[in-house]
Amino acid sequence: MWRNYLTVGFRALAKNKTYAFINIVGLAIGLAACLMILLFVRYETSYDGWMEEADRAYQFQDFYKATDNGGEEMALQMSSYVSGKTLVKDFPQIEKAVYVASAGATILQNGIPSVADRFNFVDGNLFDILQVPFARGDRAQALSQPNSLVLTETEAEKRFPNQNPMGRTLTLVSQGRNIDYVVTGVMRDLPKNSHVDLGVVARFAPESFFAEQQSFLTSWGNQGGWWYVKLRPGASAEEINRQLPAWEKRNIPDDTGGGEKTNPGNTQDWRLTNVRDVHLGKAQQASMTPGNDMRTIGTFGVVALLILGMAVVNFTNLATARASQRAREVALRKVLGASRRQLIVQFLGESMLVTTIAMVLALALVELLLRPFNAFLDADIALTYWGADGVLLPVLLLLLAVGAIGGLYPAFYLSRFQPARVLKANKSAAEAGGTGQLRNVLVVAQFAVSIGLIICTAVIYAQTLYARTADAGYKRDGLLQLQGVGAREVQPVAETLKHEIGRIEGVESASLTGIGVAPGNNSVSSVYLPGQSKGIDLGVYTIDHDFFPTMGMKMLAGRNFSERIAMDDSTTPFPVDASAEQALARRGTNIVVSESAARRLGFRDPQQAIGKPISVGLTLPEYGLSTATIVGVVQDARFRSIRDPLQPIMFLYAHNGFNAMVVRYNDPEPKRVSARVEGVWKRMLPTVPYRAEFADDRVKRLYEQDEARGRLFGAFAILAVVIGCLGLFGLAAFTAERRTKEIGIRKVLGARTRDIVRLLAWQFSKPVIIANLIAWPIAWWVMRDWLNGFDARIGLGPTPFLLAGLLALVIALGTIASHAFKVARANPIQALRYE
Repeated sequence: MWRNYLTVGFRALAKNKTYAFINIVGLAIGLAACLMILLFVRYETSYDGWMEEADRAYQFQDFYKATDNGGEEMALQMSSYVSGKTLVKDFPQIEKAVYVASAGATILQNGIPSVADRFNFVDGNLFDILQVPFARGDRAQALSQPNSLVLTETEAEKRFPNQNPMGRTLTLVSQGRNIDYVVTGVMRDLPKNSHVDLGVVARFAPESFFAEQQSFLTSWGNQGGWWYVKLRPGASAEEINRQLPAWEKRNIPDDTGGGEKTNPGNTQDWRLTNVRDVHLGKAQQASMTPGNDMRTIGTFGVVALLILGMAVVNFTNLATARASQRAREVALRKVLGASRRQLIVQFLGESMLVTTIAMVLALALVELLLRPFNAFLDADIALTYWGADGVLLPVLLLLLAVGAIGGLYPAFYLSRFQPARVLKANKSAAEAGGTGQLRNVLVVAQFAVSIGLIICTAVIYAQTLYARTADAGYKRDGLLQLQGVGAREVQPVAETLKHEIGRIEGVESASLTGIGVAPGNNSVSSVYLPGQSKGIDLGVYTIDHDFFPTMGMKMLAGRNFSERIAMDDSTTPFPVDASAEQALARRGTNIVVSESAARRLGFRDPQQAIGKPISVGLTLPEYGLSTATIVGVVQDARFRSIRDPLQPIMFLYAHNGFNAMVVRYNDPEPKRVSARVEGVWKRMLPTVPYRAEFADDRVKRLYEQDEARGRLFGAFAILAVVIGCLGLFGLAAFTAERRTKEIGIRKVLGARTRDIVRLLAWQFSKPVIIANLIAWPIAWWVMRDWLNGFDARIGLGPTPFLLAGLLALVIALGTIASHAFKVARANPIQALRYE
C-alpha cells in the first residue's frame, strides 16, 4: 500500500512539473530561511554558555534613571570601582570578584611600540571566574602574581611567531611608566559568541595605578571598567539583587556639592547579571562587544515563520486549484473501494513527499549560504546534525509540521468528492463553493507579508541613510581624528604636535579635545543657576581654542575662547596641585555652552545667555563651587549615535585633559594626509603607536548594526516576494486553464484581447490592493515603534507605503502577464470545438 502511495505521489509530481517546481522550490526557500533563523537564534542565545561554571559567573551592572534635571537613562555593563569593592565586602555569598579596567597600554617589544586590538588590566585572576580554555599555562595560576600577563593564541603568534611565548617579557607603557610583564599563559581565541572580548590581559594594582586619580577609586559615578563576580555554590543572585536597594542606602554617602543634598543611589541601581544573559540583556551600553535583544531575535523568528507560512500557503492554494484535475482520480478510487481515510493518508503522503524533497534542497541551500551568512553577521554559526546542538530533531519536527499543515486541508478537501457527482454526464469540474474565496484570502495574506517586509526594509534603509548623512552640527567631510592623545607620554608634547600637524600640506587646522566623533566617553556634571540649589546636568568637556573652527561648528552668540584672555583658561596641573586647584576655584572661569545647554539653563535665545554666571565644580569637591561665566553659545553637535539623546554641553578651555586630536584637511587624497600626519607623529612620538580614523568611518561604524538589520529585512523581503510570485504564477496558470472556455465564449461574443487581459489582471490585482490595506497599518505600527528608539528620526510619511504597494502590484501583474496574454490571444475555436 505504501509503495503504491509513493508511486502515485511521484507520478503526480511528474505529471505536472510546473506544480512540482513551484511547491518544491517555494518550500525549499521557506524552509531554508526558517533553518537559518533557527541557527541564528540558537547562536544568539548560546553566548558564553560554553564557559565552564558559567552558571556561577556574573557581571555587576549599573543602571541610571532619567531625572527631571536632565540626567539620561542609561543601562551600563560597566560599574564603578568602589561599587564592586563594597559589594564584595557586604555579601559573603560572593566567592571571588575581579575588576577589569578598560584602560589600555602601549606594548614595547624590541623597542617597537604597538597597541593590542584588545587590552585589559585586571586586579586578580579573571580566569577563576571566566573559565576560558587555555592552550599554554595553568589557568588557575595564570594571573596570580603581579606583572603577569596572558595572551590569546592570535596575540601570541603575532608577537612571538613560531615560538613558545611562556616566560617571555613584554614591556607595557602606561601612566608614563615602563613596566616589564611576563607571559604566564596563552588562552584559546575566544569564540565570537561571547560578550567578552579579550586579547591581552595583564595583572595590575588599581590603588597604585590610579594613585593620582583618587576620585576614580572612590566615586560611585565614575565607570571605567567591568566587575565580574563568582558566587559560591548554591548562592542565589536574585536574593542578592533583592537586597541591593537596602545595600545602596547603607553604603552610598550623600553628596552636598552646591548646597544640594544628593545621593548617587537615588539615580542609580545595580544588578548582578549572569554572563550567559549579558549579550541579550537590558544593559547594552559600555559593553566590550555589541549586544542584541530578545525583541530583535523574536522579530526575525516571526518573519522566518511568515515566509515559511507563505510557502505552505502556495502548497495549499495550488493543491486546491488542481482539484478539478484530480477529481476523476478520487472518484474512480472510491468506486473501486477506497475509503476516505485511505485517500487522506495518500494526499498527506504526497504532501510529506514534497516537503521531504524540499527539505533536502533547503539543507543544501543552508550549507551553501552559511559561510556568506556568517561573514555578513561576523558570526561563527555552525550547522551540525547530531548531538545537543544538532539540527536533526528540529528538521524532522519541521518536516512533519510543514507536511501536515500544508497537506491537511487539501487532503480533507479532495477526499470528500462524491463519485456520482463527478462522473455523471462527463462532468470534471469539482470546484466546491468557498474554495476560491479561501485561496483569495491566502493570496492576500502572502502579499500582506511581502508588502510589510518591503516597507520595513525601506524605512530601515532611509533611517540609516539619514543617520549617516544628517547634519550633525559639524562638518564630517575632511575630518581626521587621532586617538591616544590622552596617553601620559603625549601630554608634554601635545600642543607642539598639534602645531606641527597644522603645518602639513593639505591640513587647514588641528585641535586638541576631550570629545570627538563617536567619543566613547561620557562626562556629566551638575551646574547651578544663581540663587538655586537644584542642579542641572550638563556634559562637560575640555577643548582648545581651535576646536570650533576645526569642527566647523558655528557660534550663535558671543565669542570663541581666546588664548589672550586669562579668564578663558581653566588649566590646572596634572598630577593634582592643591594650590592651583584652589586658585582656579576662587578665580572662576569663562565657558562656552551649546544651544541646547543654554535652553536647559532657561535662556530663551542664545544671546540672552551671554555674560550670565552659573556655579560649577571645576576642581576638587573640598574647594566648593566656582563661578563660570558664559561668553559664547555654539550650535548643537551630535557627536554620538542618533539613538542617544543630544547632550547639552558646557565647554572648558584648557591646555591638558585631552584624549583626541581632530584634523581638518582639504586634500582630495585623504590617505595621503593621514600618511603625512603619521610621519609627524612617529617623528615626535616614536614610542607611541599612531591611531587615526576618518570621521565618516567612525560614524559609519555607529550604524553597522542597523545596516545589517536593514539588509536582513531586505533579504527576507526578496524571499517573500519570490515565494509569493511563484504561487501567483502557478495560480495564474491554473486559473487561465480553468477559464479557457469562458474566455473563448467572451471572444466569440466580441471581447478584445485587452478586455480579456484586463479581466485577468483585475482578478489578481484585487488581492494585492486588499493586502496593502492590511499591511500598511501593521507596518506603520512596527516601524513607528522602531523609530522611537532614535532621538532624531525621519518622518514616517506615505512614500514607503505607496512605493511598496505599487511595487507589489507591478510584480504581481508582471508575474501573471504571460498567462494573461497567452490565453487572451488564443483562438476560441480551440477552446469550444468539443462543445
